Amino acid sequence: MKDRLSVYLEPGVMAQLSAYAARRNKSLSLVAEAAIASFLSADGPDRLEAALSRRLDRQSPQTERLERDLGISVEMLALFVRHWLTVTPLSPDSSQAAAQAKGRERFEGFVEALGRSLASGRSITREISEDISAVDDSGSAQD
Repeated sequence: MKDRLSVYLEPGVMAQLSAYAARRNKSLSLVAEAAIASFLSADGPDRLEAALSRRLDRQSPQTERLERDLGISVEMLALFVRHWLTVTPLSPDSSQAAAQAKGRERFEGFVEALGRSLASGRSITREISEDISAVDDSGSAQD
């Protein structure tokens, strides 16, 4: 047998309680009882810390992937810039205007291609990583 308790809740708290109970397909009384028991429990902070630790543990691999992808991106950009600076000859003064116009046109094409790639969800960084993994796994490039 359970004791009856009547409480007054702020409308916002009641809405949250109702929504939570509905999502879990549980009664308001059951959810309120569990919340009160958790609040009064001595091990509540320990459970909260354990839950936060589990969440942080899941974040660690994601952060490592982001760091790897950023490192690949920076290295790729650095290699491209070094290559471009090495192989691109200086333009004579007489053709500077034409070279700048062509450069703007090519840059606009690059930005459009980048936009299409981002919109499609494809990632050149991921493709490069997969290509490298395929080479590492087999010892040679796969088609």
